[in-house]
Amino acid sequence: MKDEQVRELLYQMLETEMGGVQVYTAAIQCAENEDLKEEWEEYLEQTQNHVTVVQECMQKLGLDPNEETPGREVVRHIGESLVAAIELSIEAGEPTAAQLTAAECVVLAETKDHLNWHLLGEVMKKAKGDVAKALKEAHEQVEHEEDEHLYHTKGWARELWIESLGMKAVLPPPEEVKDVDTAIGAARAEQARSKML
Repeated sequence: MKDEQVRELLYQMLETEMGGVQVYTAAIQCAENEDLKEEWEEYLEQTQNHVTVVQECMQKLGLDPNEETPGREVVRHIGESLVAAIELSIEAGEPTAAQLTAAECVVLAETKDHLNWHLLGEVMKKAKGDVAKALKEAHEQVEHEEDEHLYHTKGWARELWIESLGMKAVLPPPEEVKDVDTAIGAARAEQARSKML
């Protein structure tokens, strides 16, 4: 493995989680659906904890959580752009559109976040000693929550769009009802939505 790139992954993970806190904070302001708002509030709390988990993991590995890297700067820019998109949608004064924008922005943020934790899992399998232990501790605390964040929010975004198009939506979405946490489970839940109408 390339140690420098593993370090970069960890710095990007931290920045993604920090940006996620900002994205959820902005998104919650847009949530008209009470179930969605409640879910995003839970995800915000979990994401705040994920920041701490990554910081602690980095410290165990002798990394400075405040160090800047070019990749980290890019990730920060993306997170700030997602928050700006949510704020722009709020300013437009159309609550339904703002809720849709927020859901899409959460999906975009969680896609990167999910990838980060998946990659950390791959690194964890190859790491040895104290490095493997630190990565495993972090991964076991967070990875399952990241699955839920991504798959459930993708379901919310889809169903909110369907509702906004004037069609019958399944709310909360099947991914939420079936509590999916895998890509296969999400695909099955989406296929089953027609039976839930």
